[in-house]
Order: sequence, then C-alpha cells, then structure tokens
Amino acid sequence: MMNQTLIFGHRGFPEKFPENSLSGFEYALTHQIDGLEFDVHLTKDQIPVIIHDETIDRVSDGHGFIKEMTFNQLRRFHLKNGEPIPTLNGLLELAKRYPVHLNLEFKTNFVTYPNIEQIVLEMVHDYRLTYPVIYSSFNLKSLQNAYRLDTKQNYCLLTDQTIVDPEQLMQREHLSGFHFSYAQSPKHIPQRIWTVNDANQIQTLLDLKVSGIITDNFELAQAIKAHHHPVMA
Repeated sequence: MMNQTLIFGHRGFPEKFPENSLSGFEYALTHQIDGLEFDVHLTKDQIPVIIHDETIDRVSDGHGFIKEMTFNQLRRFHLKNGEPIPTLNGLLELAKRYPVHLNLEFKTNFVTYPNIEQIVLEMVHDYRLTYPVIYSSFNLKSLQNAYRLDTKQNYCLLTDQTIVDPEQLMQREHLSGFHFSYAQSPKHIPQRIWTVNDANQIQTLLDLKVSGIITDNFELAQAIKAHHHPVMA
C-alpha cells in the first residue's frame, strides 16, 4: 500500500521484554509487527551480536566492552530474563520465517569495528528474507563503507540534527532515506522517526505519512494505526 507508515519495534519490544532480546523479537514477530529495529556490534573474534551499548554493563549481569570479549566469553553473561545476548545469526534465523522489515543499525559511532560492514552484509546475504534489510547508522562512514561493498542495499543516515538539504545529501551519499528524531521537510523524503512512544505524536506522524515509526511499544502504535483516520490536507 502506498504511503503506508510501517511500525518498527525499537530494540524489539522493551515495554514487555528486555531490549534486543530474542524473546522480545519473537513476540513482536508473532504479533504481526511491520518491522524490527536493532543494534549490531562485533565481539573480539568478529561475531555480530545484537546489543545497544558498547558495553554489556547496563543490560546484563556482566561488565566490559563487547570489542574486548570473545563470543564464548560474552555467552557467560545474560540479560535480565536469563537469555544470552543474541547473535545477528540467531535473529535472522527467526526473522526469515516472517514477512518483516528489518532495520539493522551499525553501532559504529563510538567504536570502530574493523570489517563490520562486510561481515554483516555477507551474513545477511546468506538468508532469504521477505524484504531487503534497511541499514542505518549515525556514522556516515559506515554507510559509505557498506555502499562500496554493495550498491544495491538500502542505507539510511541516523541523526538528531536538522538536515538543510536532505535530497542533495541522499543523492551524494547514495542514501535511501533518513532516520530522524523528529519529522523534517520535505515531507516526501523517506523518513523513519525514533523513538516515538506518545500516542498523540504517533497520530501526528501517521497524518504526515512518514515511512516508519520506531517505538518501544509497537502494540500501542499498531492500535492507533488500526483506527487512524487521516487528516485531509
């Protein structure tokens, strides 16, 4: 459907499950979510894992930087529900069974992970997914690296800044859109807005027909979308 705003679960479904947990992703997938947003880092031995922060301190029972741990060391620690920190491979195995849009964020704005773009692109390529993955990052260099490796993918810049000429930037950097913290002009550019949990704001963004809403509570957003009556221009 043209101009349909898709609802993305921000780190899965953190309203009910630990963020970036397989249980949260699975719940969302089995409840007809449009899309999943998640964050990818690399372990010391270059295994892509799904976690938001550069360290495991906030979300697990362990401490330390992901880049300094091997995958086996990382698996000793657990999220608040007892699950291990998931791998990208684990989520792809789950998601391939559902018609879901995946938004994979390269978490490279504070830590440089050598070859993360190539490792991730090659892994995703091995899966037969319903829709092309949307790759996003705050780090434009990551998107540039990925584009050099594969020019046919969807690359979106994450930013909380106002972009003066987004169409020119899209053309210059081969972007397919933006992930903004608030809707920006012109309205017709592809933009997904994060992290939207307020019902009135969700309603407003649906009226604007943004490409996507990234939210901690996809069930609330789904309910609003189901009963949404567009404002006539």
